[in-house]
Amino acid sequence: MAKKAKPSVDKIVKKVNQEFEKTSSQIEGLVNDALKQFDSLQQQVQDPVRKLLKEVDELRDREMKRFNEEFERRLNEFHELQNSILERLGVASKDAAEDVKKQAEQAKKQAKSATSKATSAAMKTPGSKSTAKKSATKKPAAKKPAAKKSAATKPAAKKPAANKAAKPVNKSDLTLVKGIGPATAKKMKDAGITSIDQIANPSAADQEKLKAFSSVKGFAQFSTEAKKII
Repeated sequence: MAKKAKPSVDKIVKKVNQEFEKTSSQIEGLVNDALKQFDSLQQQVQDPVRKLLKEVDELRDREMKRFNEEFERRLNEFHELQNSILERLGVASKDAAEDVKKQAEQAKKQAKSATSKATSAAMKTPGSKSTAKKSATKKPAAKKPAAKKSAATKPAAKKPAANKAAKPVNKSDLTLVKGIGPATAKKMKDAGITSIDQIANPSAADQEKLKAFSSVKGFAQFSTEAKKII
């Protein structure tokens, strides 16, 4: 009877193995369920993150596009303003060039007149028939060319005197400075340059005002020419 009550070792081992397999399968099932839940949770987290990243990219693209459009608009406005300033300065330069051209033409006329007078005086020599009839001796014939030569050279001699007499001129007349025409003078006065002294000896503020006329032909000589007047 005692022997029958004791279970055999094989049965015990078999039962233990069955329990172990059962427990292992349960543990494996729990692990698989946990992995599935983890995958599901990971997808739930990734989807909002992906959506958020997509929205951030779209927002960045929109802002970059808006920034580029605004930059191009400002750049176009700057180019238009620059072209407008250049056109105005071009007109001022044209007026100054016309003034210089007129002065050059007047100088050519004066030089041509003086040359014609000197030539006519040189042609009347003591040996010509016209001088022989008018004068009995050579002395009067010699005096006439000298008198005419002195008359021809008088305008050249009077120029320095005219320059000296020009010192007490109206210093508010900016056109007296060589290279500054009426149009440029008007723009300078509008900018605050109302006296030749401001061009000859400009202050720091006057220098800033004069920079706006740096593209005018002969601008570098304005100060030197103005000092000659004052």
